[in-house]
Amino acid sequence: MNSLVSELICTRISHDLIGNIGAVSNAVELLEDGDMDFLGDIKSILKTSSSVLSSRLKFFRMAFGLSNANLENLDQVKDVTAAYLSTVGGKTPPTLKFGLTDARYSRAVMLVVMSVSDLLVKGGEIAVLSQDGKVYVSVEAGARLAEEKKAQTLSVLKGAAKEVGAQDAPTLYLLEVCKAKGFRLSCSDAPVLRFILE
Repeated sequence: MNSLVSELICTRISHDLIGNIGAVSNAVELLEDGDMDFLGDIKSILKTSSSVLSSRLKFFRMAFGLSNANLENLDQVKDVTAAYLSTVGGKTPPTLKFGLTDARYSRAVMLVVMSVSDLLVKGGEIAVLSQDGKVYVSVEAGARLAEEKKAQTLSVLKGAAKEVGAQDAPTLYLLEVCKAKGFRLSCSDAPVLRFILE
């Protein structure tokens, strides 16, 4: 993996964790102050932030870390990916329909799901389907996508992006994974956004 992609991954992961780490830190400060009037709020902050941190760290470890047995367990891949999606999108996170049957594609699918979840404006369903030796990851019809972000992602996939940033880390690493595994990756935008791995 080239150093730019490594730097972007580190930046992206840090960005996605720092907010909830800050919330935990603030809650601990309130506890240290000893004002029990805020105890209910403190418990809520700690519960929510620790859940988000745990879900995201598990996902990042599988998607970006060293290969491990967890990637072979499709039920675990499904659960970890769904838990990650529950931490994005605010009050209306995307949902996951998971039909992957070939564990060779686990990491690539997780990265596609992460890339696609970055594009969804509100809610929506991301569907993963294995069929005829191919894996399809698509967005449900009618889901709202951030057009500018979508254009950037498609540009990165085609190798035509003029600039890349931390938001492009999952897509850039996806390309690295596909190259290393010998997967062919294609993408279509009509009638719905769909990634195809084979």
